[in-house]
Amino acid sequence: MDNGKLKVGITQGDINGIGYEVIIKTLVDNRIFDFCTPIVYGSSKIAAFHRKTLGIEDFNLNAINSPNEANPKRANIINCVDEEVKVDLSKSTPEAGKSAFMALERATDDLKNGLIDVLVTAPINKKNIQSDAFQFPGHTEFLEQKFATDRRGLMLSVCEGMRIAILTGHLPLRDVYRYINVDNIVEKLDIFNKSLIQDFGVQRPRIAVLGLNPHAGDNGLLGTEEQDAIIPAIKKANEQGILAFGPYPADGFFGAGSFKSFDGVLAMYHDQGLVPFKALAMDQGVNFTAGLPVVRTSPDHGTAYDKAGIGKASPDSFRQALYLACDIYANRQRYAEISKNPLKKQKEDRGRRNDRNVVEKDVDEMTDMNALD
Repeated sequence: MDNGKLKVGITQGDINGIGYEVIIKTLVDNRIFDFCTPIVYGSSKIAAFHRKTLGIEDFNLNAINSPNEANPKRANIINCVDEEVKVDLSKSTPEAGKSAFMALERATDDLKNGLIDVLVTAPINKKNIQSDAFQFPGHTEFLEQKFATDRRGLMLSVCEGMRIAILTGHLPLRDVYRYINVDNIVEKLDIFNKSLIQDFGVQRPRIAVLGLNPHAGDNGLLGTEEQDAIIPAIKKANEQGILAFGPYPADGFFGAGSFKSFDGVLAMYHDQGLVPFKALAMDQGVNFTAGLPVVRTSPDHGTAYDKAGIGKASPDSFRQALYLACDIYANRQRYAEISKNPLKKQKEDRGRRNDRNVVEKDVDEMTDMNALD
């Protein structure tokens, strides 16, 4: 860090989409430099093209070769892609995919080597980025491989008090049921619980678990995954001190606003969690990869080719992604400091066990979700 400020690495994403627009619109606000030093991984030439296209006059990126050269009072850029790459707005091209990967690879290398503190990724096109070097469904899976640990990451969508995790991530719907098992659910609940504590500062997280089937299986009438895997996993998680509840039918759960009573929600598959999330928080939502030793966030929207180059893309989600990355880093530092005091941690653990009875009473008083369908 320089002058106590975080170095925030920012990848350019797909150069033909709205990535540079939301980056520039965020970094044009000089107040950003009060708490972080932004470093864009991309191309000065491509950034200048987008700036001129958008008609933004008072903004320039300071070109550097390494994060160590970053000016803490400026927005910086590291040129790490072919300067001859052509921007073809609103189109998916192989060149755009290659450029997105080159920026991502350089940024994650620097993150791994401690040259930057956190990473914020602009949207990529998951198809054109595919190559021999990148064979992943998205950022989450790439980061799992890049920062290989004994645990997988967890895709988390965040907006203010709403935090929705996805059990199966980027997976075809036809394959989801194969991953609905006790071990997988308990593992994800454990990652989620620890993230809520360490990354978000929630002392005793309450996690709602959604069912897979309509009516959460309706006692086996509409499917047995709830009885065979989800309910046993919740019980096992409870035995490990995790305050998990459910399973709840997704439609009634979100329709009645019951997600507001929990610190986090574990959805079984991508659209089950992200459709309601984006309907409620599209402009402010942030994607966060929990469970990794590094902090990475991104705006909760795609390349938006239909808006590229016309100046109408909202930077709100990207701005919130930058803020959240800094907040999570600070929360992790704070948690690490607190954890040095074992007596305080024992007191928190006792409080978590005692809190279980209170939480169970609260949940028992909630509306019966099946009755809402």
